[in-house]
Amino acid sequence: MAGSTSWVDGRIEHEGDPYRQTLAAFGVGLKALAAYGLTTDDVVRTRMYITHVRDAEEVGRAHRELFDAARPVATMVVVDGLIDSRMLVEVELDAYRSGLAKTLEALEAPEALEGERP
Repeated sequence: MAGSTSWVDGRIEHEGDPYRQTLAAFGVGLKALAAYGLTTDDVVRTRMYITHVRDAEEVGRAHRELFDAARPVATMVVVDGLIDSRMLVEVELDAYRSGLAKTLEALEAPEALEGERP
């Protein structure tokens, strides 16, 4: 998942609050991953783009709360700005689960797994 922000239902949530924007942005990304049966336990890498270094601690706190058990590799980068100046953070998530690609292929073409045993 790339480009997740606190843009929800056509508006930016939690303006001025980097901690809550981070939770909202990861929530958007995790919701998209959930559509494929993936959870925080499947997240292997995260990236956080923040617009102010002063927000690093609050963004990191939100990240720890969400991913403390999973412990994905994480990168935080300070950028000049995002597409909307009210956005303080944008996140990316990489998730992996062994065998998931075959499962998804089978949903699209059940004959793909014909003759194979799970």
